[in-house]
Amino acid sequence: MHRIVPRLRFALAFMLLAPVWAGNATASSQNPLMLPRLHGEIHLDGFSDEPAWQAIEPLPMTMFQPVFGGEMTERTEVRIAYDDQYLYVSGRLYDSDPEGIRGNTLYRDRYSGDDVFAIILDTFNDNENALWFFTTPNGVRFDMAVSNDAEFGGGSPFGGVINASWNTFWDVATARTDEGWFAEMRIPYSSLGFQDQDGDVTMGMIVYRFIARKNERHIFPAIPPNWGMAFAKPSQAQDIVLKGVHSQKPLYVTPYVLGGLGQASELDATGARYRLNNDVTRNVGLDVKYSLTSNLTLDATINTDFAQVEADDQQVNLTRFSLFFPEKRQFFQERAGIFDFSTGRVDRLFHSRRIGLDRGEEVRILGGTRLVGRVGGWDVGFIDMQTERTTLETSDGFDTIPSENFGVLRLRRQVFNENSYAGGMATSRIGDDGSYNVAYGLDGIFRVFGQDYLTLQWAQSIEDDVVRAQAFDFFDTGLFRARWQRRGQQGLTYTAALTRSGADYNPGIGFVTRRAFTQPFGALSYGWFPEGDTPVRRVTPRAFASVYFRNEDGSLESLFASHQWSVEMKSGDQFSLGGQLQVEDLRRTLFFPEDTEVPAGRYTFTRVQGSYRMNSGRLLRANASASAGSFYDGWRFEASFGPTWNASRHLELGGDYQFNRVRFPDRDAGFDVHLVRLRVQAALNTKVSANAFLQYNSSADLVSANVRFRYNFREGNDLWIVYNENLNTELGRMGPGPRLPLTDNRTILLKYTYTFGG
Repeated sequence: MHRIVPRLRFALAFMLLAPVWAGNATASSQNPLMLPRLHGEIHLDGFSDEPAWQAIEPLPMTMFQPVFGGEMTERTEVRIAYDDQYLYVSGRLYDSDPEGIRGNTLYRDRYSGDDVFAIILDTFNDNENALWFFTTPNGVRFDMAVSNDAEFGGGSPFGGVINASWNTFWDVATARTDEGWFAEMRIPYSSLGFQDQDGDVTMGMIVYRFIARKNERHIFPAIPPNWGMAFAKPSQAQDIVLKGVHSQKPLYVTPYVLGGLGQASELDATGARYRLNNDVTRNVGLDVKYSLTSNLTLDATINTDFAQVEADDQQVNLTRFSLFFPEKRQFFQERAGIFDFSTGRVDRLFHSRRIGLDRGEEVRILGGTRLVGRVGGWDVGFIDMQTERTTLETSDGFDTIPSENFGVLRLRRQVFNENSYAGGMATSRIGDDGSYNVAYGLDGIFRVFGQDYLTLQWAQSIEDDVVRAQAFDFFDTGLFRARWQRRGQQGLTYTAALTRSGADYNPGIGFVTRRAFTQPFGALSYGWFPEGDTPVRRVTPRAFASVYFRNEDGSLESLFASHQWSVEMKSGDQFSLGGQLQVEDLRRTLFFPEDTEVPAGRYTFTRVQGSYRMNSGRLLRANASASAGSFYDGWRFEASFGPTWNASRHLELGGDYQFNRVRFPDRDAGFDVHLVRLRVQAALNTKVSANAFLQYNSSADLVSANVRFRYNFREGNDLWIVYNENLNTELGRMGPGPRLPLTDNRTILLKYTYTFGG
């Protein structure tokens, strides 16, 4: 330990004092663009043909893809302006083949290969976070939040940097003619959050138009495709200045009423058969949103309910670790990037799904508050939630979960240069039975030079079980991580990282896959864009290696090594081919479906894999992948296929089928797993829609249905009808006990919300 302390002191000193050299890689270093004020009335109909619009010069657009700086095949005119209350964005999106314009769906917040017109706003101009607004020829609204400068770094969708569940208040109108399609957006300042200095506001801005059938994107400013999502990268945004804009403090009050019927199968008093028990639901609650300042928002909730949230995707777990599920609940979405403290892939110091959910079952949230925004130069995030004492049925009987208080505090600010940050996080989980878990973390991400970044993190947890056992050790309850990374997707990029986790590191509101390990990690890739008349847009070979050593004796626990070639075509199609080597040293038996076991021991196995993804602009499209190879002391074949068909703008049919065949010939054991997901999206218009999500998981012998009807009268005013049902597929079973019922449980709920204020 005496040797480790000086190293830790050096690391912390480096975080706070080391010089950091800043290269010239951000658009914000350019001269800011002074946005024009609107002079005249605007009628939001999509056409932007009023004299007030015509007086504004369109922005100079550049082709981003398929060839950066190439000749744009269609004319695009984008104008931006503002007044005292709104930011206005208009697009005149001409098209020589108006029949080819893709407006595939009317469903809110569901991209379906449509043409797109979008604006991305780094409202705090921090080169790290942004709000993303886009629409389609059908006038469908999409809003998302960007974090971590759009750099992939997680196991959740979009690498954990795009929050597609975030929503806010804004308006859009579109129109179509034989010249193309036209769009107008009106975004209130109250939906943005920003800092003004005597009425002057500086933000970062990116606007683009995407022509789906051509895989063609026009963009301003002229950001080169050097990064994975360069067209949404806040650090490359153009600085814009609005004058005479002052803070607003809107108040939104959203009560809800909820009613419904639930039925669950339970054994009767004799234990001879199952019967459905009815449970009538009646509930009311309240959400409040108030902007304390133009850049600090308070959310409060009483008797919180998330009945309208879509069901999680079923997953097949063929690892020895817990599955990760992303957060979908709206209350936790506002500037969720502030709370990011990722410690590797899906691991993190704070995971909001630990609040109000336990082992996949809901735990009632009595209420809470959430404060996010900026104070001075600090990004601030605070959460405090209280849950109710709950009894859950488990395979071993019943388990009582105490009433718990969950607290999170996050502070973060720029240091050294506009692309470097340092901060800290503290979390607490305190039960009314005396249990507690407190954790904290310090982190910094520093742009050293060019596109090279250094990340340093330290986290530690303190919980009652460890303290009572007098087993508390400073390093055994902590995690340290250091990573050096060159970002980008053009030219040479690399990552080198080292992580050490103690055996008792266990953040109570976090997500941790494994503990008591030391992990070196390395990755190398080289991407290039072929020149000339070629159908290939980009080629990227990648290789990485990750090794986990046990802290207790330094022995090997796991090893992963992989090499992959990825090719993106100018058409938008993508395919990849690669191979993987894996070593697993099991000290305990590993259990798989169908009561299949893998005995303890060391195993080395390999596999080859390939994938193909079609351009999303096609009305009928599909993704496919397959892998095959050895698996522990046997073999495994996996294949997946996911077609999508936009029958019309009113109806979309989509599905995913995943098949795993695993065999262990020497032990005459094995299993097959089928996972099927079917999605049906129907929309009468942009306000009335329905979604059916059906899933079958053969390893769980379960069919589940999640059907949701929504009537969106206006933003914040919704009627939801939600139907859920779980069906058993293995009705007969061997051994003692009665025959399983067809219906395991079902619910039908009606929820109405109405928002006052603005």
